[in-house]
Amino acid sequence: MTAVKAPARDRAQASGGIAAAVKGRLQQLLAFASLIVIFAFFSFASPFFFSYGNFTAILFSTVVIGTLAIGTTFVIIAGGIDLSIGTGMALCAVMSGVFLVHLGLPLWLGVPAAVLFGGLMGLVNGINVALLKIPPFIATLAMMLVAEGLALVLSDSTPIYFNDVPGYTDISTGNLIPGVNFPNAVLVLLAIALIAGVLLTKSVLGRYTYSIGSNEEATSLSGIDVRKWKIAIYAFAGLFIGLAGVMISARLGSAQPATGMGYELQAIAAVVIGGTSLSGGKGSIVGTLIGALIISVLNNGLQIMSIPQEWQNVILGCVILVAVYTDRIRKKETT
Repeated sequence: MTAVKAPARDRAQASGGIAAAVKGRLQQLLAFASLIVIFAFFSFASPFFFSYGNFTAILFSTVVIGTLAIGTTFVIIAGGIDLSIGTGMALCAVMSGVFLVHLGLPLWLGVPAAVLFGGLMGLVNGINVALLKIPPFIATLAMMLVAEGLALVLSDSTPIYFNDVPGYTDISTGNLIPGVNFPNAVLVLLAIALIAGVLLTKSVLGRYTYSIGSNEEATSLSGIDVRKWKIAIYAFAGLFIGLAGVMISARLGSAQPATGMGYELQAIAAVVIGGTSLSGGKGSIVGTLIGALIISVLNNGLQIMSIPQEWQNVILGCVILVAVYTDRIRKKETT
């Protein structure tokens, strides 16, 4: 009797897994279809929207949000949240200025140091969440305030300019391909998205990220050190905060200590719009990139149509509400 039931149970589990995978793909397709519809709408609404220059500008504006969102995808899939990514990015930008301008470190050393500083912030968040058992919302909210204050203190509340650091701004605004107006920042985003996508789907880190977000207790009972991997996930996501700090300061040519507030909301929104579940266990890098593009296209199109900033915020808020509601409906269908 048991032998008969086991294959049936296995078939049911397999079919459930296939159904979940199909629904995940459908969510990505829905997000991509929404991106196409929004892009088409603005193309017809404004003659200035559909052009190579504006398309490049959209991609360029996606870099910072997309970089933050990629790291945040790991955290949210694992069932966590990180509110410190915006001010953390500003602090890493300031640290880049400290390393390169104040301390005079060479470019090849100062840039990785700033990225690793972001990883250090993520490590602290992970320790607070995993070891001290502080709720992720509170732990990262505290880090958000700490990062905001440190950015102002270390910079003396004034911008740090990279005029005497040759090659720094080329990291973002330079063109790797001569004669082609395609900023390096976009190539960096594509590269890290590819790396993150492989790690999320093919590595032990990615497998445990999904497992912890799906059922933390079951993951722990299976012999996996959940605390260690949570710390690793937050620390890994912190590297993207550091990289975003480098990219935004290279784009501006300066480290602005007050820059960063609000970026965490847009990054989290990009992750959710892209189909990652706020309850954890589901998500993809491709979906996150689509979500980041949707936000950039919305911001760009509304600006071209001269829509006031306050209404832009209203529209973005409505898009986030729709995405979260869609996620709740999908979650109910799978339970």
